[in-house]
Amino acid sequence: MKRFLKLSSVEEGKRIVKKFLDKIGWEEIDLLEAVNRTLAEDVVAEIDVPPFDRALMDGYAVRSEDTYMADEDNPVILKVVGRIRAGDTPNIQVKSGEAVEIATGAPIPKGCDAVIMVEYTEKEGDTVKIYQGVAPHENIQYCGSDIMAGELVLRKDTVLSPRDIGALAAIGKKKIKVKRKLRVALISTGDELIDPGRPLGECKIYDVNTYTLAASIRERGWDFKFYGIVGDKEEDLVKTIKRAIEDNNDIVILSGGTSAGSSDLTANVIEKLGGEIYIHGMKIKPGKPTVIGSIPGKDGIPKLIVGLPGYPTSCLTVFNVLFEGEKRSIRGHFPLRYISAKGRVEYLPVSVVRSSKGYAVYPVLKGSGAITSLTYSDGYIVIEEGKEILEDEPVEVHLFGNIKFGLSIIGSHCIGVDIILRESNIYAKTINVGSIGGLLSIKRGEGDIAGIHLLGEDGEYNIPFLEKYKVRDAVLIRGYIRRQGFMVRRDLPLETLEDILKNIDRYRFINRNKGSGTRILFDKFLEERGIDKSKIKGYNIEAKTHSAVGMAVATGRVDIGVGIETVAEMYNLRFIPIGEEYYDFLIRSEKLEDENVIKFIETLKKVDLPFKKPLNCGEIIYRC
Repeated sequence: MKRFLKLSSVEEGKRIVKKFLDKIGWEEIDLLEAVNRTLAEDVVAEIDVPPFDRALMDGYAVRSEDTYMADEDNPVILKVVGRIRAGDTPNIQVKSGEAVEIATGAPIPKGCDAVIMVEYTEKEGDTVKIYQGVAPHENIQYCGSDIMAGELVLRKDTVLSPRDIGALAAIGKKKIKVKRKLRVALISTGDELIDPGRPLGECKIYDVNTYTLAASIRERGWDFKFYGIVGDKEEDLVKTIKRAIEDNNDIVILSGGTSAGSSDLTANVIEKLGGEIYIHGMKIKPGKPTVIGSIPGKDGIPKLIVGLPGYPTSCLTVFNVLFEGEKRSIRGHFPLRYISAKGRVEYLPVSVVRSSKGYAVYPVLKGSGAITSLTYSDGYIVIEEGKEILEDEPVEVHLFGNIKFGLSIIGSHCIGVDIILRESNIYAKTINVGSIGGLLSIKRGEGDIAGIHLLGEDGEYNIPFLEKYKVRDAVLIRGYIRRQGFMVRRDLPLETLEDILKNIDRYRFINRNKGSGTRILFDKFLEERGIDKSKIKGYNIEAKTHSAVGMAVATGRVDIGVGIETVAEMYNLRFIPIGEEYYDFLIRSEKLEDENVIKFIETLKKVDLPFKKPLNCGEIIYRC
């Protein structure tokens, strides 16, 4: 009779299971069949979503400046020069004093920069009375405001949910590469077990584990085949496992038969079939008598064998732990201020990260018209009708599916972070909120790592802002040096900084998002040269990433963008530098011993990045 001479850690069990799962190949399938499947590669958008500027409301497309003086007593009267429906291709140039009747989702005609809702208008013949002014860009969803070409939409290893399928459809994907669907063999063991539906004999119990495991397997999008209940006879179990292996299943899962009793046969059978036992007993309660091993398949490739405890609670608990099952609702802390819609119950999409105090819950604020409001969400919180302000308080998150946690990297976007994560094989949830947002997430104990590049008044990067915002219990790790500047299409006569400064009001521009280090640097650049922001066509049009800026310029949607040199090179754009900057990593002190943080820093030091590395790359340069 075997005894548990050595108990293995839960992490060791998960590592072994993951190693086998990672060896499963991929296949290309139709998008309609992709729900609950796991992506086998990163998905990058090749088009903008939406692909054109469109109306968010029924009403009239106007030049906003024509409506500024409108009110209930003195309406502005505009001439209606046409009508545009969703799906139309308009060829209308709207002039001052004119308007175009427009439907929700219809393209915005040339010359217009706003849509006035139909509720604030009154049509009379070929004119319309406007009873309320409208601001520039109001009620318009701009091209690429949801997803920009060049933007990473979904990461490899994402389990595709219905909201992810919508995002893939939105960027025109018909076929998608996914990991091959796992084939799982299920075997229940024990003389005491009876199949549900049969009369329950004396001292017998119904087989519960097969059905809970089958449901959990299907929930993960895998296939299973049930090989029946096997009694406590070694030769019967040998025959059944051999049949499951010969049927080319990827994994064999048994329930029961794993402890040290004389009738617990799983470990013995693995060895008898020429297999190898990796774990016989784990440091987990419930679920200590767990067996993990492998048996060679027909092709000689080892097949994973997992023996789960017989007690139903222990069985399902260990299965969820090893195969990363999660509960459907969690409690977390909402650290920001959010103004809810009045008079309605609001279901707010949120993203969840681990924090020093549990879970931190971030709102996903992209609007109801954006598919990525769901794609980037882990779940939603319910804000009741009478509650108008949500601020710094606990919330309950209703999960869309399983949350995969890893490092929380919250801050400024950089392709260097993506390279480090790929080379180190670290799973991380990245939330691009800009350098200031990342700094504050570290201060609140939410982010693990924040990429920041903030230029201080004295020309020093990052450290002045740590002192200004009184960040504590964190360290600043020296990262790398990037060159920021203008990305310009090569067919334009703009080759020097002087050319840009003389003509900046003539060309279409795309900016970075507020709070990003690039935006701060660019605003400082404009201020030092006395350039009026309002004269730049597109100053208020924002992109979330450098890659999205590069793609917008390369495809001709705009003429000039601001971002880093490596992205300009990636898209074969002319690069006109503004200056060099330090992109550093702010890390919570308590995470310095974390295995993934250590791996991240070590990879930063040794990986080949398309940036200049200072001699102290990866070293601590400031403690706070």
